[in-house]
Amino acid sequence: MARRAKGRPVNGIFLLDKPGGISSNRALQIVKRLYGAAKAGHTGALDPLATGMLPLCFGEATKFSQFLLNADKRYITTAKLGQRTDTSDADGQVVEERPLPENLTLEQIDDLLQSQFTGLITQVPSMFSALKHNGQPLYKLARQGIEVEVKSRQITVYSIDVLDFRGDEVDLDIRCSKGTYIRSIVQDMGEMLGCGAHVQMLRRLDSGPYKADKMMPLADLEQLVADMGSDAEPESIQKRLDELLLPSWSPVADTPEVQLTESQTRTLCFGQTVVLDFPSGENPAEPLIRIIDADSGRFLGIGEIDEKGHILPRRLMSTQ
Repeated sequence: MARRAKGRPVNGIFLLDKPGGISSNRALQIVKRLYGAAKAGHTGALDPLATGMLPLCFGEATKFSQFLLNADKRYITTAKLGQRTDTSDADGQVVEERPLPENLTLEQIDDLLQSQFTGLITQVPSMFSALKHNGQPLYKLARQGIEVEVKSRQITVYSIDVLDFRGDEVDLDIRCSKGTYIRSIVQDMGEMLGCGAHVQMLRRLDSGPYKADKMMPLADLEQLVADMGSDAEPESIQKRLDELLLPSWSPVADTPEVQLTESQTRTLCFGQTVVLDFPSGENPAEPLIRIIDADSGRFLGIGEIDEKGHILPRRLMSTQ
């Protein structure tokens, strides 16, 4: 007999502005406890040093978390020139110091970034990343002094804007694809400049469809609960918290929509094949679709359409 999950059923996405100094999992557990949620997960871990956008998925929303993991991201970062650390960020120990090139200018830094770090590039992730080797996160191996070969990967950097250059500090605004390690960009930039560099500050602003102005700091969420007081009815606290959640389907809001009739909806929920009658050659250009019940407007899940017009379910909402 399966063990019943503790907590209440909460469904939706909370956009957390993660504070620095704690892990993404620690931040998740704090918010999960405040919500009293039975099931929750985060999408795309941020290092303890990093702050900013951390979408938290509750309940049914966890079925669509992969779309956020695969989404494009936007970061702002401050690179400290002239110092290389063992973790490539300010949480590590300085292992080397070198002078900056003479008369280095913002224009020279910008030229280097545009020519070498934008577009489709190859990157070697840091040993202090969450990538796994034989089931172990690389950062755990690195802290044990264990070095393993980390394979390079292709990523896309859509743009890098140099916001400011102050002596030995460079502020950057970076828009990039999934799997991009900002510390690797900063470290490699430092090596090409000949002085070394590490990440001094890192903040994620956007993740997929979610923008920075929609996220809420952890301290504000905790204060909201505290202000309601210990005498507040649990139901009223839960209702107020649930109002902060985005719909479970919001990660796929930009996916083409297909509406089903009542009978088609019933067929899909019974696990049977639904066939769509598209005019010849008018199937959606994108195979992935968002499935909606036409009568109620209810989101049913996501699926794919094959060449015969069959809907192939990929992730469906619970019918319970």
